[in-house]
Amino acid sequence: MIYLYFFSFVVSFVVLFRSAGFFVAGASGIAKVLNIPKMVIGIVLVSLATTAPEFSVSVMAAALGEPEIALGNAVGSVICDDGIALGLAAVLAPTVILVNCRILKIVGIFLLAIDFLAYLLARNGTFGRVEGLILVIILCLYFILILKNKNFRFDREGQSNNSLSDNKKNLTPSEKSSLKRVIYRFILGLVGIVITSYFIVWAAKGIALHFSVSETIIGATVIAIGTSLPEISICITAALKGEGEIAVGNIIGADILNILWIIGVSSIVNPIKVELDFINFTFPYMILMVTVMLVCMRIGCRLGKIKGVILFGFYILYLFLTLKFFI
Repeated sequence: MIYLYFFSFVVSFVVLFRSAGFFVAGASGIAKVLNIPKMVIGIVLVSLATTAPEFSVSVMAAALGEPEIALGNAVGSVICDDGIALGLAAVLAPTVILVNCRILKIVGIFLLAIDFLAYLLARNGTFGRVEGLILVIILCLYFILILKNKNFRFDREGQSNNSLSDNKKNLTPSEKSSLKRVIYRFILGLVGIVITSYFIVWAAKGIALHFSVSETIIGATVIAIGTSLPEISICITAALKGEGEIAVGNIIGADILNILWIIGVSSIVNPIKVELDFINFTFPYMILMVTVMLVCMRIGCRLGKIKGVILFGFYILYLFLTLKFFI
């Protein structure tokens, strides 16, 4: 059986990154055809798709009477996304990743605000249905902000809506007809990512149990990283393809969705009760991780290899402290 686990693990990773290639190509194509900034595509469309594993795992856990797994998965995924996914993307990218600081300023402040709000709501050790509903309502307002705010319809050079419209008129018929094709690649990549992520988690759990690794360590490593595999694969693939803005947008959007969408819906399904020691460690560390990420991107409006190493180092520190304090 162990050989089947190893075989599934390796094959699933190969298929995962191939699927991620289709996914990034589709997202980039959609941005080009519709004249939407790629960072916005990452924040909205890509992040919604790549947080599907976290959402399904968390809501299922809540429905099965283990909602604390939902909260831990959501908060742990934010830290994992910022440290592993974006950190490795910055390290492996052939050039520095440019960041649209106009968009970053808006979503960055919003991200920090909801992180602090979630921490305040969790300070009593419980995320009830009312708190969950508050988060979901904020999520709806967030999407309205994305759609209505003119800054999200500007490109990096600050082109206005009129100039963007002019550019769209200059698209060739073949470029316009390619929209269906890139959407198909986007969906195909998404399906491959979700399916292979499941098999990777299944195989990794099997390998860990075979070698008698404790379930706590499995949860702190395999499950947390496993549900974040779509973000990790998308970020690395996007960076390698020179689509760094999609990687940045994906992580920022995923962070927002992990708090508002995943915790919100999970606590509506089943109120979440968690030990205060866990909350008072993970939430402050999450806020620290997000702050470091935003500062790294804001400095020079770019993300390079040194900053990537810093982000990855913060995740390793989180993993070390988690294993030290909670095992």
